Amino acid sequence: MKSILVTGSNGLLGQKITERLLKTNQFNLIATSKGANRFPVKEGYAYAEMDILDPENVKSIVEKFQPDAIIHTAAMTNVDTCESEKELAHQLNVESVKTLVSLCEQHNIQLIHLSTDFIFDGANGPYDEVAAPNPLSYYGVTKLEAEDVIKSSTCRWAILRTIIVYGIVSDMSRSNIVLWAKGALEKGSPINVVNDQWRMPTLAEDLADCCLLAVEKDARGVFNASGKDMMSISELVERVADFWNLDKSLISEISSELLNQTAKRPVKTGFILDKTISELGYKPHSFEEGLAVVDQQLKQREL
Repeated sequence: MKSILVTGSNGLLGQKITERLLKTNQFNLIATSKGANRFPVKEGYAYAEMDILDPENVKSIVEKFQPDAIIHTAAMTNVDTCESEKELAHQLNVESVKTLVSLCEQHNIQLIHLSTDFIFDGANGPYDEVAAPNPLSYYGVTKLEAEDVIKSSTCRWAILRTIIVYGIVSDMSRSNIVLWAKGALEKGSPINVVNDQWRMPTLAEDLADCCLLAVEKDARGVFNASGKDMMSISELVERVADFWNLDKSLISEISSELLNQTAKRPVKTGFILDKTISELGYKPHSFEEGLAVVDQQLKQREL
């Protein structure tokens, strides 16, 4: 059985990969993250504390477990924080990738790397895998630089680009747009939502499945891995409200300029998914199907 080492296993995607692997039992898992393991089930896989900013630490863990593949989910993804803390963003999003690439080259390990729609300027989305990137934010710059590091390496690699990942796990360090909107509207809090940015939100389970398909099929190259429905951010929030029968009058639509965010966002991203569907067998849920998955999990937590 192939073994997979996952970085950032405490994050939303990392925990979904752990969940999937424990259910299917098709790979041995080495979950790694900074600090203690936050996944509720502790048996059936190995867990190692690992700081991706410490090359010696990463080297010792990778050489100890000798995985066949590494799924690199750890990153600084807060777009505005990346803008204000450029040095740390570069270390987390680029330097860590250089460390992993070097180890993958030395030990013939397949590297599955998570990237983003924010490498594009949003002038003509949705994008295919060969569209020309032009990042508007420092986050996008670091993610593109990481892609270039990987593309110029000699290791076996696949880059999975994704968009707004949402979902729920039992111990979350940060929220996501679906849970934020649902939580605010349930409390009766008015919210401002931009109506001039378009995205294709991604269910965390779908992205986890895509990561595992990439390992299973020994995928090489760039793949788009997002949800399949394109919508504006305000429509996204309205669809969340509709799904859970919440009060849409609390939602105020505003332009991006009024939000005054530190980093610039692309207007319309989105991905053409044909290659990932045909080559990897990727089957993303519709947005409402994704919300139903989240709803089911929320109900199970209440039991």
